[in-house]
Amino acid sequence: MMTMTHDVEATARSRVPQGLAFAALSAISFGLSGALAKGLLEAGWTPAAAVTLRIVIAAVVLLVPATIALRGRWALLRDNARLVVSYGVVAVAGCQFAYFNAVDHMQVGVALLIEYTAPVAVIGWLWFRHHQRPGRLTVLGAVVAAVGLVLVLELVSGASVSLVGVLWALGAMVGVAAYFVMSADEDNGLPGLVLAAGGLVVAAIVLLLAALLGIVPWAAPRTSVSFVDTTVPWWVPVLALGVVTAALAYVTGIAATRRLGSRLASFVALNEVLAALVFAWLLLGELPGGIQVVGGLLILAGVVVVKLGEPEIAATPGSP
Repeated sequence: MMTMTHDVEATARSRVPQGLAFAALSAISFGLSGALAKGLLEAGWTPAAAVTLRIVIAAVVLLVPATIALRGRWALLRDNARLVVSYGVVAVAGCQFAYFNAVDHMQVGVALLIEYTAPVAVIGWLWFRHHQRPGRLTVLGAVVAAVGLVLVLELVSGASVSLVGVLWALGAMVGVAAYFVMSADEDNGLPGLVLAAGGLVVAAIVLLLAALLGIVPWAAPRTSVSFVDTTVPWWVPVLALGVVTAALAYVTGIAATRRLGSRLASFVALNEVLAALVFAWLLLGELPGGIQVVGGLLILAGVVVVKLGEPEIAATPGSP
Protein backbone atom coordinates (compact mmCIF):
# COMPACT_ATOMS: atom_id res chain seq x y z
CA MET A 1 0.00 0.00 0.00
CA MET A 2 2.84 2.39 0.89
CA THR A 3 4.51 1.62 -2.45
CA MET A 4 1.32 2.36 -4.38
CA THR A 5 0.85 5.65 -2.51
CA HIS A 6 4.45 6.62 -3.21
CA ASP A 7 4.02 5.81 -6.91
CA VAL A 8 0.87 7.93 -7.12
CA GLU A 9 2.59 10.86 -5.41
CA ALA A 10 5.62 10.53 -7.71
CA THR A 11 3.36 10.49 -10.76
CA ALA A 12 1.54 13.57 -9.49
CA ARG A 13 4.82 15.43 -8.95
CA SER A 14 6.07 14.51 -12.43
CA ARG A 15 2.90 15.86 -14.02
CA VAL A 16 3.55 19.39 -12.74
CA PRO A 17 6.83 20.08 -14.61
CA GLN A 18 5.38 18.37 -17.68
CA GLY A 19 2.32 20.56 -17.43
CA LEU A 20 4.40 23.72 -17.05
CA ALA A 21 6.42 22.79 -20.16
CA PHE A 22 3.26 22.15 -22.18
CA ALA A 23 1.74 25.40 -20.88
CA ALA A 24 4.82 27.40 -21.90
CA LEU A 25 4.79 25.88 -25.38
CA SER A 26 1.08 26.57 -25.71
CA ALA A 27 1.47 30.19 -24.59
CA ILE A 28 4.33 30.76 -27.04
CA SER A 29 2.34 29.18 -29.87
CA PHE A 30 -0.78 31.21 -29.14
CA GLY A 31 1.35 34.35 -28.72
CA LEU A 32 2.64 34.07 -32.28
CA SER A 33 -0.86 34.45 -33.73
CA GLY A 34 -1.15 38.20 -33.14
CA ALA A 35 1.92 39.18 -35.13
CA LEU A 36 1.10 36.80 -37.99
CA ALA A 37 -2.52 37.94 -38.12
CA LYS A 38 -1.53 41.62 -38.10
CA GLY A 39 0.63 41.03 -41.15
CA LEU A 40 -2.33 39.49 -42.96
CA LEU A 41 -4.71 42.24 -41.86
CA GLU A 42 -2.33 44.92 -43.14
CA ALA A 43 -2.26 43.03 -46.45
CA GLY A 44 -6.04 43.41 -46.79
CA TRP A 45 -7.37 40.31 -45.03
CA THR A 46 -10.41 40.54 -42.77
CA PRO A 47 -10.24 39.07 -39.25
CA ALA A 48 -12.95 36.55 -40.11
CA ALA A 49 -10.95 35.19 -43.06
CA ALA A 50 -7.75 34.90 -41.04
CA VAL A 51 -9.30 33.15 -38.07
CA THR A 52 -11.46 30.83 -40.18
CA LEU A 53 -8.56 29.54 -42.28
CA ARG A 54 -6.50 29.21 -39.12
CA ILE A 55 -9.13 26.95 -37.54
CA VAL A 56 -9.80 24.97 -40.74
CA ILE A 57 -6.10 24.17 -41.23
CA ALA A 58 -5.72 23.16 -37.59
CA ALA A 59 -8.74 20.86 -37.85
CA VAL A 60 -7.31 19.16 -40.95
CA VAL A 61 -3.88 18.74 -39.32
CA LEU A 62 -5.30 17.09 -36.19
CA LEU A 63 -7.98 14.95 -37.81
CA VAL A 64 -5.81 11.90 -38.59
CA PRO A 65 -3.81 11.90 -35.31
CA ALA A 66 -7.05 12.30 -33.37
CA THR A 67 -8.62 9.37 -35.21
CA ILE A 68 -5.61 7.23 -34.34
CA ALA A 69 -5.78 8.34 -30.69
CA LEU A 70 -9.46 7.39 -30.57
CA ARG A 71 -8.53 3.79 -31.57
CA GLY A 72 -11.97 2.95 -32.87
CA ARG A 73 -13.76 4.02 -29.68
CA TRP A 74 -16.40 5.99 -31.58
CA ALA A 75 -18.91 5.48 -28.77
CA LEU A 76 -16.62 7.59 -26.57
CA LEU A 77 -16.87 10.44 -29.04
CA ARG A 78 -20.65 10.03 -29.28
CA ASP A 79 -21.03 10.03 -25.50
CA ASN A 80 -19.06 13.28 -25.29
CA ALA A 81 -20.70 14.96 -28.29
CA ARG A 82 -22.17 17.73 -26.12
CA LEU A 83 -18.73 18.54 -24.67
CA VAL A 84 -17.07 18.59 -28.09
CA VAL A 85 -19.75 20.82 -29.60
CA SER A 86 -19.70 23.16 -26.61
CA TYR A 87 -15.92 23.34 -26.73
CA GLY A 88 -15.92 24.13 -30.45
CA VAL A 89 -18.72 26.69 -30.31
CA VAL A 90 -17.81 28.49 -27.07
CA ALA A 91 -14.09 27.95 -26.41
CA VAL A 92 -12.89 28.15 -30.02
CA ALA A 93 -15.28 29.79 -32.51
CA GLY A 94 -17.20 31.95 -30.02
CA CYS A 95 -14.07 33.18 -28.28
CA GLN A 96 -12.37 34.19 -31.52
CA PHE A 97 -15.50 35.79 -32.97
CA ALA A 98 -16.17 37.79 -29.80
CA TYR A 99 -12.57 38.97 -29.52
CA PHE A 100 -12.39 40.30 -33.08
CA ASN A 101 -15.68 42.12 -32.61
CA ALA A 102 -14.35 43.65 -29.41
CA VAL A 103 -11.26 44.89 -31.25
CA ASP A 104 -13.56 46.42 -33.85
CA HIS A 105 -15.07 48.67 -31.16
CA MET A 106 -12.17 49.41 -28.83
CA GLN A 107 -8.42 49.42 -28.45
CA VAL A 108 -6.73 46.04 -28.79
CA GLY A 109 -4.98 46.41 -25.44
CA VAL A 110 -8.18 47.08 -23.54
CA ALA A 111 -9.98 44.17 -25.22
CA LEU A 112 -7.07 41.84 -24.46
CA LEU A 113 -6.98 42.93 -20.82
CA ILE A 114 -10.68 42.21 -20.39
CA GLU A 115 -10.32 38.84 -22.12
CA TYR A 116 -7.45 37.87 -19.85
CA THR A 117 -9.52 38.35 -16.74
CA ALA A 118 -10.50 34.76 -17.56
CA PRO A 119 -8.33 33.31 -14.74
CA VAL A 120 -10.43 35.26 -12.24
CA ALA A 121 -13.55 33.82 -13.86
CA VAL A 122 -12.06 30.32 -13.59
CA ILE A 123 -11.42 30.80 -9.88
CA GLY A 124 -14.98 32.06 -9.41
CA TRP A 125 -16.44 29.14 -11.35
CA LEU A 126 -14.44 26.54 -9.41
CA TRP A 127 -15.47 28.21 -6.16
CA PHE A 128 -19.14 28.28 -7.17
CA ARG A 129 -19.36 24.91 -8.94
CA HIS A 130 -16.84 22.73 -7.08
CA HIS A 131 -16.57 24.63 -3.77
CA GLN A 132 -12.82 25.11 -4.29
CA ARG A 133 -12.39 28.30 -2.33
CA PRO A 134 -9.20 30.15 -3.39
CA GLY A 135 -6.57 30.70 -0.72
CA ARG A 136 -5.05 34.03 0.16
CA LEU A 137 -1.96 33.38 -1.95
CA THR A 138 -4.14 32.55 -4.96
CA VAL A 139 -6.01 35.84 -4.58
CA LEU A 140 -2.72 37.70 -4.12
CA GLY A 141 -1.32 36.05 -7.25
CA ALA A 142 -4.42 37.07 -9.20
CA VAL A 143 -4.00 40.68 -8.11
CA VAL A 144 -0.26 40.76 -8.91
CA ALA A 145 -0.84 39.20 -12.36
CA ALA A 146 -3.64 41.68 -13.09
CA VAL A 147 -1.41 44.63 -12.20
CA GLY A 148 1.28 43.18 -14.43
CA LEU A 149 -1.13 42.94 -17.34
CA VAL A 150 -2.12 46.57 -16.89
CA LEU A 151 1.53 47.58 -17.12
CA VAL A 152 2.32 45.27 -20.04
CA LEU A 153 -0.60 46.65 -22.02
CA GLU A 154 0.33 50.23 -21.05
CA LEU A 155 -3.13 51.09 -19.81
CA VAL A 156 -1.91 53.28 -16.96
CA SER A 157 -2.15 56.32 -19.20
CA GLY A 158 -5.89 55.75 -19.64
CA ALA A 159 -7.93 54.44 -22.58
CA SER A 160 -11.33 55.08 -24.11
CA VAL A 161 -13.84 52.32 -23.45
CA SER A 162 -16.80 51.31 -25.61
CA LEU A 163 -19.72 49.59 -23.85
CA VAL A 164 -20.38 47.42 -26.92
CA GLY A 165 -16.69 46.56 -27.08
CA VAL A 166 -16.62 45.68 -23.39
CA LEU A 167 -19.56 43.31 -23.83
CA TRP A 168 -17.85 41.58 -26.76
CA ALA A 169 -14.60 41.34 -24.77
CA LEU A 170 -16.48 39.82 -21.85
CA GLY A 171 -17.84 37.26 -24.28
CA ALA A 172 -14.28 36.43 -25.31
CA MET A 173 -13.36 36.15 -21.63
CA VAL A 174 -16.14 33.59 -21.13
CA GLY A 175 -14.75 31.64 -24.09
CA VAL A 176 -11.24 31.60 -22.61
CA ALA A 177 -12.53 30.55 -19.19
CA ALA A 178 -14.60 27.78 -20.81
CA TYR A 179 -11.49 26.62 -22.65
CA PHE A 180 -9.59 26.04 -19.40
CA VAL A 181 -12.49 24.47 -17.50
CA MET A 182 -13.46 22.08 -20.33
CA SER A 183 -9.86 21.17 -21.11
CA ALA A 184 -9.16 20.11 -17.51
CA ASP A 185 -11.83 17.39 -17.35
CA GLU A 186 -10.28 13.91 -17.68
CA ASP A 187 -13.20 11.99 -16.16
CA ASN A 188 -14.94 11.71 -19.53
CA GLY A 189 -12.12 9.49 -20.89
CA LEU A 190 -11.85 11.58 -24.06
CA PRO A 191 -8.19 11.99 -25.15
CA GLY A 192 -7.05 15.61 -25.22
CA LEU A 193 -6.05 15.29 -28.87
CA VAL A 194 -9.56 14.15 -29.77
CA LEU A 195 -11.17 17.01 -27.83
CA ALA A 196 -8.93 19.54 -29.58
CA ALA A 197 -9.57 18.11 -33.05
CA GLY A 198 -13.31 17.73 -32.50
CA GLY A 199 -13.62 21.26 -31.16
CA LEU A 200 -11.65 22.67 -34.09
CA VAL A 201 -13.85 20.81 -36.60
CA VAL A 202 -17.00 22.17 -34.96
CA ALA A 203 -15.50 25.68 -34.86
CA ALA A 204 -14.47 25.46 -38.52
CA ILE A 205 -18.02 24.51 -39.54
CA VAL A 206 -19.52 27.35 -37.48
CA LEU A 207 -17.11 29.96 -38.87
CA LEU A 208 -17.51 28.80 -42.48
CA LEU A 209 -21.30 28.93 -42.16
CA ALA A 210 -21.06 32.42 -40.69
CA ALA A 211 -18.97 33.52 -43.66
CA LEU A 212 -21.25 31.87 -46.22
CA LEU A 213 -24.33 33.47 -44.64
CA GLY A 214 -22.66 36.87 -44.69
CA ILE A 215 -22.67 37.23 -40.90
CA VAL A 216 -19.00 38.20 -40.98
CA PRO A 217 -17.17 40.08 -43.77
CA TRP A 218 -14.72 38.00 -45.80
CA ALA A 219 -11.65 39.14 -47.75
CA ALA A 220 -8.52 37.06 -48.34
CA PRO A 221 -6.37 38.59 -51.12
CA ARG A 222 -3.55 36.37 -52.37
CA THR A 223 -0.88 39.00 -51.96
CA SER A 224 2.53 39.08 -50.31
CA VAL A 225 2.67 39.77 -46.57
CA SER A 226 5.35 42.05 -45.16
CA PHE A 227 7.17 41.63 -41.87
CA VAL A 228 10.41 43.19 -40.58
CA ASP A 229 13.09 42.93 -43.29
CA THR A 230 11.18 40.26 -45.19
CA THR A 231 8.19 39.63 -47.44
CA VAL A 232 6.56 36.21 -47.71
CA PRO A 233 3.72 34.69 -49.74
CA TRP A 234 0.29 34.89 -48.07
CA TRP A 235 0.15 31.14 -47.47
CA VAL A 236 3.22 31.15 -45.18
CA PRO A 237 1.60 33.06 -42.27
CA VAL A 238 -1.71 31.27 -42.94
CA LEU A 239 -0.07 27.85 -42.57
CA ALA A 240 1.81 29.01 -39.47
CA LEU A 241 -1.44 30.29 -37.97
CA GLY A 242 -3.13 26.94 -38.56
CA VAL A 243 -0.35 24.49 -37.68
CA VAL A 244 1.55 26.35 -34.93
CA THR A 245 -0.85 28.85 -33.33
CA ALA A 246 -3.92 26.61 -33.45
CA ALA A 247 -3.18 22.86 -33.84
CA LEU A 248 -0.04 22.81 -31.68
CA ALA A 249 -1.32 25.48 -29.29
CA TYR A 250 -4.64 23.78 -28.52
CA VAL A 251 -3.16 20.28 -28.09
CA THR A 252 -0.39 21.45 -25.75
CA GLY A 253 -2.84 23.71 -23.94
CA ILE A 254 -5.16 20.79 -23.17
CA ALA A 255 -2.20 18.63 -22.12
CA ALA A 256 -1.05 21.39 -19.76
CA THR A 257 -4.50 21.95 -18.27
CA ARG A 258 -5.01 18.26 -17.54
CA ARG A 259 -1.72 18.16 -15.65
CA LEU A 260 -1.97 21.48 -13.82
CA GLY A 261 -5.70 21.96 -13.37
CA SER A 262 -7.71 24.77 -14.95
CA ARG A 263 -6.85 27.34 -12.27
CA LEU A 264 -3.04 27.19 -12.47
CA ALA A 265 -3.00 26.57 -16.23
CA SER A 266 -5.10 29.67 -16.83
CA PHE A 267 -2.57 31.80 -14.95
CA VAL A 268 0.46 30.28 -16.69
CA ALA A 269 -1.27 31.04 -19.99
CA LEU A 270 -0.97 34.75 -19.14
CA ASN A 271 2.55 34.40 -20.51
CA GLU A 272 0.93 34.42 -23.95
CA VAL A 273 0.93 38.20 -23.58
CA LEU A 274 4.71 38.18 -23.08
CA ALA A 275 5.18 35.89 -26.06
CA ALA A 276 3.00 38.18 -28.17
CA LEU A 277 5.19 41.16 -27.24
CA VAL A 278 8.36 39.31 -28.24
CA PHE A 279 6.93 38.18 -31.59
CA ALA A 280 5.61 41.67 -32.25
CA TRP A 281 9.16 42.95 -31.74
CA LEU A 282 10.74 40.29 -33.96
CA LEU A 283 8.19 40.31 -36.79
CA LEU A 284 6.72 43.81 -36.65
CA GLY A 285 9.48 45.89 -35.07
CA GLU A 286 7.30 46.87 -32.10
CA LEU A 287 9.66 47.26 -29.12
CA PRO A 288 8.25 46.85 -25.60
CA GLY A 289 8.92 49.72 -23.23
CA GLY A 290 10.49 49.57 -19.79
CA ILE A 291 7.13 49.61 -18.04
CA GLN A 292 6.07 46.58 -20.08
CA VAL A 293 9.13 44.68 -18.88
CA VAL A 294 8.15 45.46 -15.29
CA GLY A 295 4.63 44.26 -16.03
CA GLY A 296 5.95 41.03 -17.48
CA LEU A 297 7.96 40.36 -14.32
CA LEU A 298 4.84 40.96 -12.25
CA ILE A 299 2.89 38.46 -14.36
CA LEU A 300 5.55 35.82 -13.78
CA ALA A 301 5.55 36.64 -10.06
CA GLY A 302 1.76 36.26 -9.98
CA VAL A 303 2.00 32.82 -11.59
CA VAL A 304 4.57 31.72 -8.99
CA VAL A 305 2.39 32.97 -6.12
CA VAL A 306 -0.62 31.09 -7.53
CA LYS A 307 1.49 27.93 -7.72
CA LEU A 308 2.54 28.35 -4.08
CA GLY A 309 -1.05 28.99 -3.05
CA GLU A 310 -2.49 25.83 -4.65
CA PRO A 311 0.04 23.00 -4.02
CA GLU A 312 -2.50 20.21 -3.59
CA ILE A 313 -4.73 21.14 -6.52
CA ALA A 314 -1.79 21.71 -8.85
CA ALA A 315 -0.24 18.36 -7.98
CA THR A 316 -3.34 16.20 -8.22
CA PRO A 317 -3.81 14.39 -11.55
CA GLY A 318 -7.07 15.15 -13.23
CA SER A 319 -8.05 17.94 -10.88
CA PRO A 320 -10.49 20.37 -12.52
